[in-house]
Amino acid sequence: MSEEFELDTDDLQRRMEGAMSNLKTEFASLRTGRASASMLEPVQVDAYGSMTPINQVGTVNVPEPRMVTINVWDKSLVGKVEKAIRESGLGINPQLNGTIIMLPIPELNEERRRELGKVAGQYAEHARVSIRNVRRDGMEQIRKGKDSMSEDDVKLWEGEVQELTDLYIKKVDTALETKQEEIMQV
Repeated sequence: MSEEFELDTDDLQRRMEGAMSNLKTEFASLRTGRASASMLEPVQVDAYGSMTPINQVGTVNVPEPRMVTINVWDKSLVGKVEKAIRESGLGINPQLNGTIIMLPIPELNEERRRELGKVAGQYAEHARVSIRNVRRDGMEQIRKGKDSMSEDDVKLWEGEVQELTDLYIKKVDTALETKQEEIMQV
């Protein structure tokens, strides 16, 4: 390999890993019929003039498999938290009990499971696009350094970037398959 050109494959790998961790976070927010505190992570509350994650305005607990509770610290925010959950698209109907908001998790019907499967597919596609964008950046770096390399080196670097891309695309596909099986489980 040429001494003049060095592609930062660690950076490319780190960025692809970032796309994977983002996908895992998005998958965690999809509810699969079981209660989980992570399903509320994408929900933002308009608190004190800025959008704030729910876990920063109250304590999120999972006391039983089909129930999530939020103990809101500031009484004045209870209505805003309830509104944020209703508008989040999670399909959960919050019930108020003082400063505690209870979220009973209904059993998923077949149609809702299919919808969640499609949403999971969209999340996976976003991750694939992110990974391909990283590949494009890597290929662009190789193209810019082409003048200082032999043709064999160019092919070697391009092959390495493509190999990394294929590995991460496969990881996304595996994660999607696992999540869709989990969603379709009754």
